[in-house]
Amino acid sequence: MEQIDRTTELYVDGLTCGHCVASVTEEVSEVPGVKNVEVILNSGGTSRVTVVSDVLLDDEALRDAVSEAGYVLKEIKRD
Repeated sequence: MEQIDRTTELYVDGLTCGHCVASVTEEVSEVPGVKNVEVILNSGGTSRVTVVSDVLLDDEALRDAVSEAGYVLKEIKRD
């Protein structure tokens, strides 16, 4: 049986530059099950972080990863 990729959208406040994007990408990538992370930077606003995984990701693990990078996770949406 083939695994179906799941998409999780994270809405994160506080990102202002490429270094911010790299920090969030690095931390979120370390959450178990994450296959890909893509950030759409909205400098000074809420940025969208799209996470592709092959398992349902733990909200607390995602929140911790964003917090570890130094930012605030405002909202989580799933497909």
